[in-house]
Amino acid sequence: MKDNDNFFIKNLGAIIGVIIALILACTNLYRVVIAIIAVIAGAKIGKYFQYNKEEAKDKMKKVIDNL
Repeated sequence: MKDNDNFFIKNLGAIIGVIIALILACTNLYRVVIAIIAVIAGAKIGKYFQYNKEEAKDKMKKVIDNL
């Protein structure tokens, strides 16, 4: 019994993560989470472009030239 208690104490974060992942998968809430992540990533990319216009333009030109 003591070994089981140690297992649950050591792996509590992983167990909670698995339970949350199962709930998200079963209720299709993962789509909402992905959308929120996409919005946050888009905001960060937009902020980067706003403050680093010239550097971003040069990087985009290099990427386009490589294609």
